[in-house]
Amino acid sequence: MSLLIINIKQLVQVRETNVTVVKGSDMKTLPILENAYLLIDHDTIVEFGTMEDYVDIDADEVIDATGKIVMPAWCDSHTHIVYAGDRTLEFVDRINGLTYAEIANRGGGILNSAKMLQDTSEDKLYAQASKRLKEVIAMGTGAIEIKSGYGLTVEAELKMLRVIKRLKKEFPVLVKATLLAAHALPEAYKNNKTGFVDLIIEDLIPKVSTQNLAEYIDVFCEKGYFDLEDTNRILEAAKAYRLTPKIHVNQFNAFGGVALAVEHKALSVDHLEELNDQDISALKDSDTMPVALPSCSFFLSIPYTPVRRLMDAGLPVALATDYNPGSTPSGNMNFVVSTACIKMNMTPEEAINAATINGAYAMGISNQYGSICRGKKANLVITKAIPNYQHIPYAFGNNHIDTVIINGLIFENEDTLKKNRALI
Repeated sequence: MSLLIINIKQLVQVRETNVTVVKGSDMKTLPILENAYLLIDHDTIVEFGTMEDYVDIDADEVIDATGKIVMPAWCDSHTHIVYAGDRTLEFVDRINGLTYAEIANRGGGILNSAKMLQDTSEDKLYAQASKRLKEVIAMGTGAIEIKSGYGLTVEAELKMLRVIKRLKKEFPVLVKATLLAAHALPEAYKNNKTGFVDLIIEDLIPKVSTQNLAEYIDVFCEKGYFDLEDTNRILEAAKAYRLTPKIHVNQFNAFGGVALAVEHKALSVDHLEELNDQDISALKDSDTMPVALPSCSFFLSIPYTPVRRLMDAGLPVALATDYNPGSTPSGNMNFVVSTACIKMNMTPEEAINAATINGAYAMGISNQYGSICRGKKANLVITKAIPNYQHIPYAFGNNHIDTVIINGLIFENEDTLKKNRALI
């Protein structure tokens, strides 16, 4: 099946060659075509250009995008959308003055989510997660990474990963799975961290590998959680099972986690709200993507990742939601892009590059996703009629997404991708 989009006001993130990462000052450049067309065949972008150069193309379906922007779907490289229930009461506790650490110390936080998840059936967990996934697709996300980490037992972690695998099978979006068993210490191991790390290494990682449940390994490398030695042990063990690191690091403290992640050839280091010169030096000449999570900083009222320092050092930056029940109960990448511009002083061009090409890189998929390039997957969004692409971060409270296209098919409603669209 072929799909033709014509009269596009601005075709954004157009690349004649297959760029897979954008770094430093190059992030200020966002190539666009004004008054353009784009042709999709099955699930692939096969042609694009200006309407001035357009000649009649025979396509199965045609969309008139007059006044609208077409751009790649968002690539969200850091989420925790498989969880049970919510943590609204903790939200109220924080408003009333309790800190994130105080809530965690009294049994809230990750331990609270773990208890709810352990008590929730796999089918119910899938139903909750699938609803969230439908919602983020409708907001323009076309590829997503999902972590475990709210299980904190071998069976509960496996249950989470089976749910992620089911989402991957049932939904058209590309889903990447990450094992984040080292997310917090469960109550049973609160005085035996070494024993819990042993359990992850000796029992959980081999089972995850045997059942083919994850591609990536993650660790919450942070004071009070898992230190450098713990992180190193887990990453060393994961190498034998070909699990690529994607590490939570520097959310509250900078103490060498970035350098350790780079040493282990991590695909990404995520959070980085705290950053020092040694971290930046470690990232230079590496293939590791720094990932900022601005809606987490917004929700927790903690510092924002100093992305300007990273880009000024010639490094790339990706943006992701960190969608989770405790610190970022939102998977809205449009809000992430807006917040990056408003609170982190990123230009719209930098933020869109960070949420498309570089977000795809942070999932290892930028050879096929994240830009409009001949031969790449047709994962696109069509906005409503808006003045220009800068309007997306500018008018942060509005829903600008009109149509989402995943693998060449239109996401028509919450339940299905439909091939039928009104023809012109």
